[in-house]
Amino acid sequence: MKICLVKTSSMGDILHSLPALTDAQQALPHLQVDWVVEENFAEIPRWHSAVRQVIPIALRRWRQSPFSAQTQNQWKQYRTLLQAERYDAVIDAQGLVKSALFATRLAQGTRHGYDRHSIREPLAAFFYDKKYAISYQQHAVERIRQLFAQSLKYSLPAHKGDYGIARHFAIKPNPTPYLLFFHGTTRQDKFLPDTQWRALAEKLTARGIHIRLPWSNPQEKQRAEMIAQNLEQVTILPKSTLSELAQHIVNAHAVVSVDTGLAHLTAALDKTNLTLYGATDPKLIGTYGKNQHYLVADSMKKIEADDILQKLTALLSLDTIQFSKIIPTNPTA
Repeated sequence: MKICLVKTSSMGDILHSLPALTDAQQALPHLQVDWVVEENFAEIPRWHSAVRQVIPIALRRWRQSPFSAQTQNQWKQYRTLLQAERYDAVIDAQGLVKSALFATRLAQGTRHGYDRHSIREPLAAFFYDKKYAISYQQHAVERIRQLFAQSLKYSLPAHKGDYGIARHFAIKPNPTPYLLFFHGTTRQDKFLPDTQWRALAEKLTARGIHIRLPWSNPQEKQRAEMIAQNLEQVTILPKSTLSELAQHIVNAHAVVSVDTGLAHLTAALDKTNLTLYGATDPKLIGTYGKNQHYLVADSMKKIEADDILQKLTALLSLDTIQFSKIIPTNPTA
């Protein structure tokens, strides 16, 4: 069976689609998936063994110069690639008018999606041949798993969803255990105050723990430099691709993150992760999977370094024996 999946963005939403692919692959052993995804996230689908082909779309870039010759040529190439196959099913897991208009309606095959009461933009359902009522009152991963099961007519597995990508990355032995901080995000109300990141780094390095800090833009690099200043055990990573960041996650002992796409990538890789929530509710869109833990407050400003350290220590002292070497069971303040 060949299907086309339309899930173009954002990083977290794309990652949330992976467990549905794993379900479908187990139910339909010869499944082949072509995935329409924004070009910036094209690495992610390639990590899953069910994906035959990635079809990059560049709406974010094309809309900046929609009438240029380059945009017109790239649009033509995109349409040609998308329409080269007739699919057994086209599944729109995005549920937006733009995804339906620029991807789903162009793909050849029976088009499946959420009904008008189950998506944020009800008009998108107009483009689907078959529509399904799927409750909002559950995690996004489970909604997509149900959409796939109903579209492809198999029984939804009772077990927790499996992203199916952790095996893509081999763990590389590291003589120096480290924690990874994901401190960047796109919304102002999701940021942990810089002073708390700095305080947490000071408290952890005082216990001999090494920390690695990624960054993706000048503002994040500036924050990383502030956190790392004069702390020898804190390393600022070079600017990295998603695949490189995934490898850093796999090799880390644990991750501390704000609510960001990289927190969901950590979950997809089954890595122990403490995610900080002060602006969003993790019940419906929080990190999903193995070894995922939350620290929740009314506001990110109410989360302090001592709160994170207490939670982190409790988590890691219960984890593998290697953690006991880097975090004492009862550390002093």
